[in-house]
Amino acid sequence: MTTIKKTLVALAASLPLIAISLPSQAAMDPYLESALINVCKAAKSNSILKLNSTTKGYRLKHKTVALKLVCNGQDVISFAESYGANKTAARLQKSIGNVSITDVAALSKVKVTF
Repeated sequence: MTTIKKTLVALAASLPLIAISLPSQAAMDPYLESALINVCKAAKSNSILKLNSTTKGYRLKHKTVALKLVCNGQDVISFAESYGANKTAARLQKSIGNVSITDVAALSKVKVTF
């Protein structure tokens, strides 16, 4: 009986360590990751036609992309502007409209690095 108790105590002590060592974020689906990378590349290209066809091909809305997508640590609009893609940045900015966000505590963004 003592070996069973020792085994149970050792198992109970090791469970929290195993839970902490697991990665906190699940791996991203490869299809989703390639879709987001392609949208980032389309935004960088400065071609509104390419941006439209890419977002339409993946069934994404421009407003959703503009508000939630992060490319290389920047929001997609700033990312496009940093590469001189002013046309695509303006199109994405236009999709947001004139909304000012004052409380951004629960805003979740998707980060993609390529």
